[in-house]
Amino acid sequence: MTPGEGFFDALVGAADPALVSEAADRAAQLLVRGARDSADAAIADRLVHLADTEGIEAIAEVWSGSPADSLAGCLWRLYLLRSWVYADPVGVSRQFEAGRRSAQVAQVVAGVADPPGPEQLKAMVDEVLRGLAGSDLADVLLRAAAFARVVATGRAVLSGSSEAEVQRMLVLSEQLEAAGHAELEQELA
Repeated sequence: MTPGEGFFDALVGAADPALVSEAADRAAQLLVRGARDSADAAIADRLVHLADTEGIEAIAEVWSGSPADSLAGCLWRLYLLRSWVYADPVGVSRQFEAGRRSAQVAQVVAGVADPPGPEQLKAMVDEVLRGLAGSDLADVLLRAAAFARVVATGRAVLSGSSEAEVQRMLVLSEQLEAAGHAELEQELA
């Protein structure tokens, strides 16, 4: 039997990966580029708290399969970072504090209060994401990358963190930094 017209439509399974990717890209474009075109300051606050108020989990799940060098992939990584900070602010604060002594330049770029307590880290990550509604996406990505680099350094210093955990945070930092540079060159889509 050869596949004919309607054969593929009759198959039951997951959504078409091309359509999922297209939806992820479109949602990311609207959230970031659409927010830039608005002069409404409330959009920045709404964007920051989208995960809390609008149930962005479904969109984030779609973004999760996006490449790191895409706008959708960047949003996935930023929301993942924010969710993690909110889920474990004390642990993140401890890791950041341990890393900031060794990664001083990145600590300054990240822009976290001194000393960086759990509430200061939440405020920092929200402030970074607030930039998504402005014209400084590159700054958002570079600050998030610096934050992740400090945390990776902290994980390497602290006992209890595996090499894989350190490496994952370092990769996240490198991905966000590369995306930030791509945005500066207006190549991030």
